[in-house]
Amino acid sequence: MNNNRQIIKTQVLVLGGGSGGLGAALSAAREGAETIIVDRQGFLGGNMTIGLPLLGFLDAQERVTTKGLAQELVDRLIELGGSFGHRECPLHNSTTVIDPNLMRIVIFEKVKQYGVHPLLHCEIIDAKVENGELKSVIVKGKGQEIEIFADVFVDSTGDGDVGYLSGVDYEKGQYSKGEIKKEIQPGTLMFTVGGFKLDKFMDYLEDHPEELKHGDSMKIRPGYTAEFLRASKNHVHVGLKNTVSKLREEGKCPIDRDTIIYINLPKDGYIAINSIRIKNFDGSNVEELSKGEIDGHLQILPLIEMLKENVPGFEDIYLASIAPFVGVRESRRIVGKQMIREEAALKGEVPEDTIALGSYIIDIHSGSDDSTIIKSLKDPYGITYGATISKDVKRLMLSGRCISVDPVVFGSSRVMATCMAVGEGVGIGAALAAQQDILPEEVDVQVIRRKLREYGAILSLEDSSTVVN
Repeated sequence: MNNNRQIIKTQVLVLGGGSGGLGAALSAAREGAETIIVDRQGFLGGNMTIGLPLLGFLDAQERVTTKGLAQELVDRLIELGGSFGHRECPLHNSTTVIDPNLMRIVIFEKVKQYGVHPLLHCEIIDAKVENGELKSVIVKGKGQEIEIFADVFVDSTGDGDVGYLSGVDYEKGQYSKGEIKKEIQPGTLMFTVGGFKLDKFMDYLEDHPEELKHGDSMKIRPGYTAEFLRASKNHVHVGLKNTVSKLREEGKCPIDRDTIIYINLPKDGYIAINSIRIKNFDGSNVEELSKGEIDGHLQILPLIEMLKENVPGFEDIYLASIAPFVGVRESRRIVGKQMIREEAALKGEVPEDTIALGSYIIDIHSGSDDSTIIKSLKDPYGITYGATISKDVKRLMLSGRCISVDPVVFGSSRVMATCMAVGEGVGIGAALAAQQDILPEEVDVQVIRRKLREYGAILSLEDSSTVVN
């Protein structure tokens, strides 16, 4: 026992400040619950701050499937010139490119607006469970241990760290013939370059349309062409498959993937590159996480040189920034009272206890080779309240990518707009449970749904509309 341990009490404790945690914290505080959010970084937002686009706002038919708090962030970014809004995309369904630095500022604006109490620079070191009920979580920062007691805890760590420390059941890895196998989607390290000449690269793509042809495992709707990419700065490029294959055969390709992904940022000449692939990597293991950070960093300069020497438009690029952490695509998924499974997602099932819609493509990056599987979904599917409540430990809720879904649905539900939409529902449930002194599963989900709709969230296609470009 640390005699210097500080004791804190709150109604809702959100652990992990990425998109899922942020949605939960803002939502709980908006309901009037005393809310603390803990994160190991000195900022909030997680992968929303490293150059990735926000995906999951529109479905394959251009219908809006996510609004609420996630849309509030985008609206504020548009005001600041940090986003172009949403755009239909034949590959991703929609793209919403953002300025990652402005996003950090906008998030803190919202935290102050709604009255969330952040506790930054802290790592989670333990969880105390008594008689099957989570009582407290211990965090540590700057040598100080803090034990936080709460009425409701939300695990939004991405890796399910709180659930793991609490001893709950979880899954990790992809299915193979109905069984879980060890393969996990690879990690990546995002970085940004300046000096990119967009028009010159578009000229090259128009002269070489084969560079936008993809493998059979990537089911992409027609129209993903150089003309489509050139038509708007709000785009994400996935291509150069021929160039990458040729250079790999020549021993000149430093990355283990078959395409180059860049996100065109809302700042002329700057793109964020999402092409580092860290295979055989488990981000919930600190040794592998450490090795992944090193491997990711050491791929950056060789990749920049490869692009400069071989791709028109990239000749003058230079390294502008590196993400402060490796991006983890997949790790633990906590088993909840319900689990969203592939069949339900493919059928577009939207149950009556849905708190958010998932509409992003099924996007599974191989953890063992250079390929990617992409499947389109005709209609959105419902993410239910029961998939956000641990089946094993009372008072533990889930948000973000560690919610209770199977590994195929995870390929869709893991994107940030969807995670934030789920978090918004979780936050309302957590606040109501704390305020009514009941367990999260005892909250009337229809009350949560009514409140979500009042805040502009979308829970069914009847709530949606078609985007006018």
